[in-house]
Amino acid sequence: MNISEKFQNKLHCICDNNVFFEIINEIECDCGFHIVIECSNCKDLFSVDKKCPAFQNIFELLKNNTKLYSDKEQSNYLSNSHPC
Repeated sequence: MNISEKFQNKLHCICDNNVFFEIINEIECDCGFHIVIECSNCKDLFSVDKKCPAFQNIFELLKNNTKLYSDKEQSNYLSNSHPC
């Protein structure tokens, strides 16, 4: 399943609402580019491709959406994290 498909349904955000997330396919930080999602309610941005200190961590969403990422996807997310 690709990233776009994962975020087609409502998810429980850290703002404690079930919302649709907007996918932003390319956004830049100091270390490179990311795919991020934005909560339609609280407007928080979550990096969905790799961990980055400039955005919320996807693991915050996984606390309430446990089936969103497989174990392998979680491992890849962490292993591709930015060094900064």
